[in-house]
Formats: sequence, structure tokens, C-alpha cells
Amino acid sequence: MDHAKLKWVYLVVLSLIWGSSFILIEQGIKGLTSVQVGALRLTITAIILFSIGIQKVKLIKKEHWKWIFLTSLAGSFFPVFLFAFAQEQLDSAVASMLNSLTPLYTVIFGIILFGVQTTKRQILGVLIGLVGALVLIFAGTNFNPNQNYWYSIFIALATIGYGLNVNMVKKYLNDLNALAIVVGNFVFLIIPALIILAWTGFFSTIFENREMQISLGYVAILSLFGTAIAKVIYNRLVQISSPVFASSVTYTMPVVAIFWGILDGEELSLYQLLGGIIILIGVYLVNKRLKKK
Repeated sequence: MDHAKLKWVYLVVLSLIWGSSFILIEQGIKGLTSVQVGALRLTITAIILFSIGIQKVKLIKKEHWKWIFLTSLAGSFFPVFLFAFAQEQLDSAVASMLNSLTPLYTVIFGIILFGVQTTKRQILGVLIGLVGALVLIFAGTNFNPNQNYWYSIFIALATIGYGLNVNMVKKYLNDLNALAIVVGNFVFLIIPALIILAWTGFFSTIFENREMQISLGYVAILSLFGTAIAKVIYNRLVQISSPVFASSVTYTMPVVAIFWGILDGEELSLYQLLGGIIILIGVYLVNKRLKKK
């Protein structure tokens, strides 16, 4: 299949996988702490990736390792903890809509740090997207006063990391095998993840706590599909398309996440949906010129 068609297949698959990841995080933190969810996600993913692709490490050249390390932090290490922290207070559907800020940060950092050209329309799109995020947050404080919407800051920080990550992959790792990039990321992450997991007391309590075991199952599914498989697909998508096209997976992720959220009993106000739509309009404007180009 040629790249023009394949990129759309990847986009749909990632939308389904990552759109479902928010509800899996929510189920994970019911029996585990947010720190345990993040550390487990990294640990299980590393085990999966090493078992199927450790030989790919030999493809990584000396000049790649700096960017492998930086993308491991920006695209994996910090976001897995930040999303778990955020979903202690925010519904999965809201978290998914806030995640739609990713393409906006992709453009911002592309302009500031990576020399990507922009237009007035794209700048307008960034501003509209930020307005949408504010509408979403303030509407939520009124509709769900029991939720602490200051936790939205954690998702904003995670999307900043994603915006940096996708630009670094495109500019500095575009010639490297997609699986090699992800395996290389987790070479750096496996030891810190195990140390954090041990520090939380996970290994001394998991065999005695049924609720923890159930949550562990959800995190294992999340790690296999939402991190290991999805990251390989995503890096490949970045390589065959553009950073902004790849990050536009956040267009459709909220649809899947809202579906799961409603099944789980979550509620959204019309103003929250309006905020999500405004974000997507902004992202569309940001992406429109690059698609034409």
C-alpha cells in the first residue's frame, strides 16, 4: 500500500487504540496509584518491546542516541505519569478532548524550535484551540464541581511533550526504523520505571490485593496496545507523513473516548462539547495549509 493510503489506515487504527486508552487509565487508577499506573505502563511496555524487537537496537547510530533519550522523556516518560495524575480528577472524555491540544503545540514548537514555516491561518488556529481548551475547563468547573479542573494543567504539560516529541522524531530520527526508535526509548526508561514501581511498594502488595490485580490487567492491555503497538505505528506515521498530520490523530480520539466514557457513566455538558469542538476547529485550521502544501 502506498504512503498516501497507508497514513490514513494508521490514523484510524491509532484513533481507536488511543481513544480507548483514557478509559483504561481510569480503570487502572481505581486499584493502583497514579504513580504505579505510570511506572507499570512503562515497565510492561518495555518487556513487550524487548521481547519482540531488542535486536533493532543495533540499527541505532551514535548520533541518534541523544534524540532517542530526549524523545523517551518527552513522548513517554512524563506523559504516562501526567495523564494518570490528571485522571484522578478528570473524566476520561474530558482528558481526551484536552489531548487535542497536541497538534497546536506541534505547530508552535515547529515554528519556534525547528524552523517550520507558518501562516496567519495556522496562528489563528492555535489561538482558537487555546480558547476551546479554556471553554472546556471553565464549563467543566460549573457542570462537574466535584472535579478539580486545575488538573488540566497536567494534560497541557503532556501535550507539550508530545508536540516536542513528534518534531524531534520527524527532524532527527526520520531515517531510523520505527520499532528501533521505541525500543531505544525504553532502554532508557526500564530502570527508572522499575525503581519507581519498587518505591511505591507495588511488589509487596500486588499478590494480596484483588483490586490491584484487576487494575493491573487494564494497565497491561493499555501497555500492549496503547503504548507498545501504538508508538511503533505512530513513529512510522510521522515518518511517512508530517508531524501535524500525525498529531491530528487527536481529531478522532475524543469520539472513541466519549463513547467509552458514556458507557462508563460519565456525563458531559453541551458547553464542554462546545469547547471540544472549538479545539478541533483550531486544530483543523492549523493543519489545513500543510495538507494543501
